[in-house]
Amino acid sequence: MDLSSLGHYPSLKDKVVFITGGGTGIGANIVECFLQQGSRVAFVDIDEAGSRKLLDSLQAQYGRQPLFIRCDITDIPALQQAIADVIGRLGPVDALINNAANDQRHKWQDTTADYWDDRMAINLRPMFFTMQAVLPGMMAKKAGSIVNIGSMSWKARQGGMPAYTTAKAAIHGLTRGMARDVGKDNIRVNTVVPGWVMTERQLTLWVNAESEAEIDRQQCLAGRVMPVDIARMVLFLAADDSRMCSAQEFTVDGGWV
Repeated sequence: MDLSSLGHYPSLKDKVVFITGGGTGIGANIVECFLQQGSRVAFVDIDEAGSRKLLDSLQAQYGRQPLFIRCDITDIPALQQAIADVIGRLGPVDALINNAANDQRHKWQDTTADYWDDRMAINLRPMFFTMQAVLPGMMAKKAGSIVNIGSMSWKARQGGMPAYTTAKAAIHGLTRGMARDVGKDNIRVNTVVPGWVMTERQLTLWVNAESEAEIDRQQCLAGRVMPVDIARMVLFLAADDSRMCSAQEFTVDGGWV
């Protein structure tokens, strides 16, 4: 990835950054962008092969690599332990990026209670428990930034995955409530709302001639939203440059919604 035009944020140097779902897609771009800023980066992902490939690539390019811990984020005790391990090795987390998600399509007619709970366990529940795990350290330092990755899918009235869109809509409610609870400790909590991002997964599974035409119709801007576009916004919100931004949504969708 060419990061030559990426903005530089001095306040991110040596900051401890923890990212969920950092092995591939948007998450991998976020991991690399923080590494490029000089941050001390750790991430979890269930995809060990993809994550190891990323580590090798970053080592070759930067001469160093982030800390990776394989973790199924639906296993909350394992997620809590992973964060404890990161804190033990790198120190208290300065910036938390809640990125991990799965936008698996499903019909409302076929959705069972177990499937619904499983989608929440992937797309919503871990966000609260990662916050709960890192906040004591942030409160002790009287500083920190939490960025929750949402989705414009529910705003665009996208059908075909009601559990996913419900979870993504709920994220900003979590953001706003937590921003109130921890703001007096100088901790910021915000939501980044991506549009249709051209990740390898999206290009493989969903992007075709019909969807390309839909993107052209719906976006105000020409071109395509790329993973690095989301990472750029995340960097800003993690850095001191956004010191008075909290409880807000920052949408990166080419002007779709």
